[in-house]
Amino acid sequence: MRSVTYSMGVSLDGYIVGPDGDFNWTVPGDDVFRFWIDDIRQVGVHLLGRRLYETMLYWETADQDPSLDDAMLEWAALWKPLPKVVFSTTLSEVQGHARLASGGVAEEIERLRAEPGEGEIAIGGATLAAEAAASGLIDEYRAMVYPVLVGGGIPFFPRDERRVDLELVETRTFSSRVVYLRHRVVRERA
Repeated sequence: MRSVTYSMGVSLDGYIVGPDGDFNWTVPGDDVFRFWIDDIRQVGVHLLGRRLYETMLYWETADQDPSLDDAMLEWAALWKPLPKVVFSTTLSEVQGHARLASGGVAEEIERLRAEPGEGEIAIGGATLAAEAAASGLIDEYRAMVYPVLVGGGIPFFPRDERRVDLELVETRTFSSRVVYLRHRVVRERA
């Protein structure tokens, strides 16, 4: 069965976006960017909320920007053809290899798991991830922890007062002092 992964940059105090809506502290250094390039190769489909979709829309045409370096062009070449499912109540159409979700996140994940396909089902966006987490559908949490305290904003982890046991399966520290933490959800054996 395809794994569902939730990966994002997060402040040390647990937020993906600060109280002012800013996330410029997540601009990746070269080694972190290279990590994300390697990571996206494992993804078969990416589920996005509207805000993240709109942020990532740049990459649909980024390959036409002559100022991009080789790493950015490589990312664009991987991101652009990647199938994407966008969850939005305000958008009526999406661009590129994206489609609007026809149901809720739980229905979409179950449908994607049931059909043939390779690669992980990646989730981007805290609101969407919280909905998937509430249904117990996230298999791995992957946090790229930045050495900054932002004091509030949109939290990485859902605040649903439900315990989820995790197993640390990978860590990595980058030259920029960013730390990657990959945790797998511990499921009870039936």
